[in-house]
Formats: sequence, C-alpha cells, structure tokens
Amino acid sequence: MNSSTSTVFVVDDDEHVRNALCRLLRSGGYTAEAYGSASAFLDEADLASAPACLLLDLQLPDLSGIELQRRLDGIVPIVFVSAHGDMTTAVEAMKAGASDFLTKPIDARVLFDATSKALERARQLFEQREQRAEIQRRVEKLTPREREVMALVVTGRPNKLVADELGAAEKTIKIHRARVMEKMQANSLADLVRLMTTFDFELQELLSPEPSRTRGARRHAEPHSLPHTG
Repeated sequence: MNSSTSTVFVVDDDEHVRNALCRLLRSGGYTAEAYGSASAFLDEADLASAPACLLLDLQLPDLSGIELQRRLDGIVPIVFVSAHGDMTTAVEAMKAGASDFLTKPIDARVLFDATSKALERARQLFEQREQRAEIQRRVEKLTPREREVMALVVTGRPNKLVADELGAAEKTIKIHRARVMEKMQANSLADLVRLMTTFDFELQELLSPEPSRTRGARRHAEPHSLPHTG
C-alpha cells in the first residue's frame, strides 16, 4: 500500500527513542506522529481519517502498552517495541491481537517489514469501517416505519406476514419495501440481507440506528464505540 496515505503512530515515553523511530520511518517513506504517553495518544491521535497502525512501547508513564492495547480493542493494528519485553508479555500481546512484538534496538528492515504488514491490516480495517459507515448512512435515511419493515423483511418474512405483524395493508408494505430497497441501494432481498449480515447489524440497530462516530482516539477507545469488523 502507499504509505503516504496512512499514518504510523509512535507512542514511547523516551523522547530520544520516539524521535529516532520517527526519523527512521520517515526515511522509509512513512508518515509518522509521535506521542510521549498513552493519554496524549488517546486525546490527540486521529484514527478515523486514514488507515493507521501503532508502534507502542511496553512501558509507559500512565497506561502500560498492554493496557492501552486492551483499551483500543483491536481498532488499530499494534506493533509492540520494547527493551523490557519478555516471552510471557510477548505471548500475551500477540494473543490479544498485536501485529508484532519487536525488541529494541530495532533493525530498520525488521521495522519496515512489521510496519508494512500492520498498515496492510489497517487498510483492511479502515475499508470495513468505511463500508459499514456507508450502510449506516443509508439506514439513517429510512423512516421509522421503513426500518420496521426492513427488520422483518431481512428475516425472510413475506409481505403478508409483515403486514399482519405491523397491522398494515399488504399494499402499504409493498410500497415501504420498495422504498427500503431504493434507499439501501439493494437490487434484491439477497443483496439487502448481505448488507446487513456482512456488517453485523442487529435488528435493534435497524429500529434505532445511532449516527456514525468518527472522532479521535479517545472516542474510539470507549467500550463498544466501534463494531468488530474482523
């Protein structure tokens, strides 16, 4: 992927180390941003506007690297970089979804390889979030009644059963269903079901969808602020 369209965040409390890592990354064509603590990263980093990965020190002055990893809950690929890492910690980090675990001092080729892999995963996650956000925007164009109709239609109910359940005329349900298909940009019922199942929309979300949130890292790090998109 083109590294100029993505960002590598470096979180390390040692100013010399984080500056050196940023210089090395930039020499390899990457865009790098540095933070001296987990709190600064959570408050200031933008994880929404482009694919990004995180080079994360294990020992930080506030949250540990492992604690920050738990807080982020898989929304950004993480490459741990540490002079203090042991096998137990590395295994814990990898089991929790870390992309890689590197020990300082880091060879440039090893760093570039790990960063490239993490950013490729970041691109996939970013595209999935963008696609889900687009589906969410379509859902938000539906009226409350259209959402109710869609929630029943995607379960396989025919128009007559949907009409009976909602206490409406079958002709009215057909009109609502046609509008649902148009607003959701679905060419068939199978297409509509695929849109819902691919992005794990729950039926309750169809009835009361919440606006998409794409603000800073602190917002993303709150529990349940982002869907799991594999």
